[in-house]
Amino acid sequence: MVRRTRAQMEQTRALLIETARRVFSEQGYSEVSLDDLTAQAGLTRGALYHHFGDKKGLFQAVVGHIDAEMDARLQAISDHAEDPWAGFSNRCRAYLEMAREPEIQRIVLRDARAVLGAPTPAAQLHCVSSLQVLLEGLMAENIVVATAPQALASMIQGALAETALWIANGADQPERLEQGLAAVQLLLDGIRRPLPTAHA
Repeated sequence: MVRRTRAQMEQTRALLIETARRVFSEQGYSEVSLDDLTAQAGLTRGALYHHFGDKKGLFQAVVGHIDAEMDARLQAISDHAEDPWAGFSNRCRAYLEMAREPEIQRIVLRDARAVLGAPTPAAQLHCVSSLQVLLEGLMAENIVVATAPQALASMIQGALAETALWIANGADQPERLEQGLAAVQLLLDGIRRPLPTAHA
């Protein structure tokens, strides 16, 4: 029996995720056949079982990859914004705009809920922690009203996640996105400290 190197094992894993990502996006989780998926990857069911255990395990890995990419995109918005408040508010709006991207819509917002249930505690904690760090910075600069940052981060993350799902599940997605962006702007306006007024 030929032992595969670590690099070959990683290559096989990456190929399975790449193929599954495309197939899950095109067909939806429930319609995907493991035989068809592994055939498209040029691999065996055994390779899939070795790396991911089963179809659900592979799907969970795909969701994790897309989540990480979304997080990197959102972080780039924060990092390249003209000021911290613009970075935070643009990041919140961008999250809702992602709800109209077909791959994110089908895999992360629809199928992940049905297959994996609610977001895992680890994924949810990561999202809340990212927002909490940003809010703590905004509070330190007197841009956002001082309050418990973790509580506020949890509230904003929950609102964004549910609104994104609402947008993804609507037949009138452009209108829902517009309404969602208007609603999140109201939320953001509510946590921001009033700007100082100029005196004549």
